[in-house]
Amino acid sequence: MELYSPDRLAAARRAAAEAGLDALLIGPSADLQYLTGYDAHALERLTLLVLPADGEATLIVPRLERPAAEASPAESIGVRLVDHADGTDPYHIVQELLAGRAKTVGLGNRMWAEQVLALRDALPETGQALAGAVLRGLRLRKSPAEIEALRRAGQAIDAVHERMGEWLRPGRTEAEVAADIAAAIREAGHATVEFTIVAAGPNGASPHHGVSDRVIAPGEPVVVDIGGRMPDGYCSDSTRTYCIGEPPADFAAYYAVLHEAQRAAVAAVRPGVSAEAVDAAARDLIAGAGYGERFLHRTGHGIGLDGHEDPYIVAGNDAPLEPGMAFSVEPGIYLAGRHGARIEDIVVCTADGVERLNTIDTELVIL
Repeated sequence: MELYSPDRLAAARRAAAEAGLDALLIGPSADLQYLTGYDAHALERLTLLVLPADGEATLIVPRLERPAAEASPAESIGVRLVDHADGTDPYHIVQELLAGRAKTVGLGNRMWAEQVLALRDALPETGQALAGAVLRGLRLRKSPAEIEALRRAGQAIDAVHERMGEWLRPGRTEAEVAADIAAAIREAGHATVEFTIVAAGPNGASPHHGVSDRVIAPGEPVVVDIGGRMPDGYCSDSTRTYCIGEPPADFAAYYAVLHEAQRAAVAAVRPGVSAEAVDAAARDLIAGAGYGERFLHRTGHGIGLDGHEDPYIVAGNDAPLEPGMAFSVEPGIYLAGRHGARIEDIVVCTADGVERLNTIDTELVIL
């Protein structure tokens, strides 16, 4: 089962037409990779997919980047490549393709402003809208091939967590542990390391701490949130919390609450349940135990070719879950100046419930 196929381009054409867009213009992004299989560098040199609602797909690339584009699946799924040399005007190519034939185009949501304005100058009679509203619906529900890709990513990052006892011990710095983890992420099959959070003691109370030169001490809880990108472009993301020796009594008490809340939120996932109801399944338990103000963020985010994408598992999102939606379930409790904890699994909504793509235990690991 192929990840990248002409079917994606055809679906995007139909969706663009239904949205009243005459073409999609997509620069380097997960959207571009989703449609063409090309993981392009974001450069000042223009890379742009021109996808008319009723015409041939053209990928405009800098000449020096053409070999990389040719090595991608783009041409094999029906995308024509056109390159431009340094010093030439690539926007003239867009004019030739669309001038007078496109009333409104959808631009990639993450396109650089300088390119948005250059396209406006190149197509002065053409209105601009966001392409994200069109592509969101295509990327929101993962295909069986995408779910299998995310399953492989989940297994790969699980294998790294299972080795944590090799690196996480007193006397080492967060940065030293993170370096070992990064090497293991690659060894486990990832093409790139996207992030390594190793947050010990009071640093664990900051959800996006990262790493530091702080030395890990005996008895400290350590939040380890790690993820990478597989060769096929799909992402992993998983958090476990460890303790170096016997945990503090107050930490053990709220970790038990967190563990129950995370399991309850996973169990709440099924078709028709709203995203905010999954958030509430975790949040209500945490608030009921007196830690509501210590849960600082949403319960989850979608994942695929982007580490963070739709759907977002958060209060106010009343969209019903559908089979194929993949996202994190990651409640946390954070006591500023002392310590914190988070448990994160990637899950997928199935036809009759939920599948955890991270399958290792969520109990507190004492090293």
